[in-house]
Amino acid sequence: MTTIDRIMRTAPVIPVLVIERLEHARPLAEALVSGGLHVLEVTLRTKVALDAIREMRSVDGAVVGAGTVKNADDLQRASDAGSEFIVSPGLTSTLARAAIDMNIPFLPGVSNAGDIMKGLDHGLTHFKFFPAVPSGGIPALKALSAPFGEVSFCPTGGITMGTAPDWLSLDQVLCVGGSWLVPKGSPDFPNIRGRAAMASNIGRYLD
Repeated sequence: MTTIDRIMRTAPVIPVLVIERLEHARPLAEALVSGGLHVLEVTLRTKVALDAIREMRSVDGAVVGAGTVKNADDLQRASDAGSEFIVSPGLTSTLARAAIDMNIPFLPGVSNAGDIMKGLDHGLTHFKFFPAVPSGGIPALKALSAPFGEVSFCPTGGITMGTAPDWLSLDQVLCVGGSWLVPKGSPDFPNIRGRAAMASNIGRYLD
C-alpha cells in the first residue's frame, strides 16, 4: 500500500474538493490530473461525495482520498467507496486506532503540540496543520516544528496560490492543501487544468 509520506510527496498541492454534482466528478479529476495534480481529496461534505470518489478513482493516474473524515463510521464508508487515503480535520484516539487497524494512509489534523503528541503516541508522524492561517500561520508552524523534528506537515486552510510557496519553503512541509484550485460555481475545466498546472510547479518543485 502507498504510504501517506509518498502520497504527500507526489505533488506540492493537494486539491481540497467539495463536489456538489456527481457529473462533475470525473471531468474534474481529469482536469486536475492532466494539470499535474494526481492526489485529490474529496471532502465528505456533500451527499454525492462517496459516489464522486468512486467516479474519480476510474481516472488514470488519480490517487483519490476522503477528507472531512470525523469518526470511524466515516472512515468505513470512505474505505468502502475506494478511498486510497484519509484526511481528518482533527485527531481522536478512536479514529486513529480505526485507521491504523484498517491500514489505510491517514492524515489527521493538528493545531497544537498536544495534538501532535497524541498522534506520536499512536505512531503517527504525518499531520495536516489545520486551520493553517487561523491557527497562527507560518510563525506558528515554525514554532511547532522546532520540538517535533520527526514529523511532517500538510498545512491546509487559508492558503492561496500566492502564499503556497512560502509554506512549501519550510523543511517539514511536504505539500499544502488548497481549495483555490476549484472555485465555487459551475466548473470551468480548462481553467481548472491551468490552475493545476501552475500549482504543480510551485515552491520547492521549481528548485
